[in-house]
Amino acid sequence: MRILSASMDKTVIIWEPDKESGVWLEQVRVGEVGGNTLGFFDCQFSPDGSMIVAHAFHGALHLWKQATVNKKEWTPEVMISGHFNSVEDVQWDPEGEFIISVSFDQTTRLFAPWKRKEETEVTWHEIARPQVHGYDLRCLAMIGRFEFVSGADEKVLRVFRAPKNFIENFSNITGIPMEKLCSHQSSDLPEGATVPALGLSNKAVFEGDMGVQPEEDEESLNTISNQYPEIYFQPLILTEPPPEDHLLQNTLWPEIQKLYGHGYEIFCVACNNSNTVIASACKASKKEHAAIILWSTASWKKLQSLSFHNLTVTQLAFSPDDRFLLAVSRDRNWSLWRKQDSSESGPVFTCCAYTDKNTAVHSRIIWSCDWTPDSKYFVTGSRDKKVIIWGQCDLSVITEGSMLDSIKPCSTVLDAGDSVTAVGISRVLTPDGRYIVAGGLENGKIILYTWKQSGKEPALADWTTSVEIDNSQSHALAVKRLCWRHHAGRAGHNDENSTKWLQLASCGADHCVKIFNVNRFAL
Repeated sequence: MRILSASMDKTVIIWEPDKESGVWLEQVRVGEVGGNTLGFFDCQFSPDGSMIVAHAFHGALHLWKQATVNKKEWTPEVMISGHFNSVEDVQWDPEGEFIISVSFDQTTRLFAPWKRKEETEVTWHEIARPQVHGYDLRCLAMIGRFEFVSGADEKVLRVFRAPKNFIENFSNITGIPMEKLCSHQSSDLPEGATVPALGLSNKAVFEGDMGVQPEEDEESLNTISNQYPEIYFQPLILTEPPPEDHLLQNTLWPEIQKLYGHGYEIFCVACNNSNTVIASACKASKKEHAAIILWSTASWKKLQSLSFHNLTVTQLAFSPDDRFLLAVSRDRNWSLWRKQDSSESGPVFTCCAYTDKNTAVHSRIIWSCDWTPDSKYFVTGSRDKKVIIWGQCDLSVITEGSMLDSIKPCSTVLDAGDSVTAVGISRVLTPDGRYIVAGGLENGKIILYTWKQSGKEPALADWTTSVEIDNSQSHALAVKRLCWRHHAGRAGHNDENSTKWLQLASCGADHCVKIFNVNRFAL
């Protein structure tokens, strides 16, 4: 006879009747510690009563297992986790070892493959929650391996860098040796981060700061801040993915910079491949607000403001060779910006091609864009169900005037069957040299196409539909972003035949993040 109860006081209790008196007494109490949560909503025994699972305010599941020797002892176990609102953006790190996603649930989460010593199967888990915010998060871009910039429904971009404790734990969980991870300046990295009681910024915690409590005398107790001591970050050495309460408060990354300059909520952000320039844009209904701002990652200063579009820029993409920046917008046009020879202050981009009322092919908002790996072509996907490939951008003879006319649709117009909300092109081609293009639709479907340039005129046979990922594996609501791993192989696997596999990460309004293994020989 046992009863399990879950409460908003952040605890789960097992009660049993006392043998003599028959009074029900508390036997075991487990729960969450720290973080701004509202306790548990529900709980359940496993069929044999050796485990209990509970689900909490933040959509998280918690699992505790009874120790075999001491029956009073219950320990938290590794559990699946994920976002509890629309996931707006997902990115692979440049090395292809983990993914980071941002969501309207106001969190940034980092997922990585967990390599257990004795098992061959690799499973993915959330191993850090670098940012727990007070605003809905909308976009992010990786700046190198352990740094990212994110934008939310506020006017500021925030830049985060991984602390030492994360890199150590990442090494333990994924099995990648520390030497490969931090080649430089790891000694002066902070241990972790903590959020002040009423703040939004993650503050760095260094080795000397931890667990230092102020001296308590009469005076200091009267100040407000000392009645509410900071939640101190506790560095933990992990060998397996952390449980929810550890994720909530001990895996934050310190915020190293804020970028001010936009007038409205941030909508999209991108970083170039050499990690020197960030481009960002915000919500806009007028031309002056729709300008794209370029920032230097060396000085964090504003380099340039690119004004062209009349409405919100919905996505930005740098070409793989960093010579071009592409922007697509709610105003149904795209603009292409070419990097001039670097001046003192950094690269200066000028507009070299665009569509307007007369040349536009898309008749509705363009949601998404991406580049081919050779920087020759780019793809756009729109609410009008069309996917179009444009080019050619590498014609070295282009003079200022004629670039406008030379970039035209290179493909036939592909009808995807529903609004196209995300497109992504793999950096690795099929064995016979075709580009692999993934399209994500508003109904949640993901379709893989291959495309090949054929002759001067776009021929009818340039698009091939390779795979329509079936409904059970696709998303249930709109696909928000598709992101291919930069090189062949599967994260966490030391594949002998690694050239066979590609990995595609997707996220959607159905709160899901998915990773697909794609066999490129079968496309």
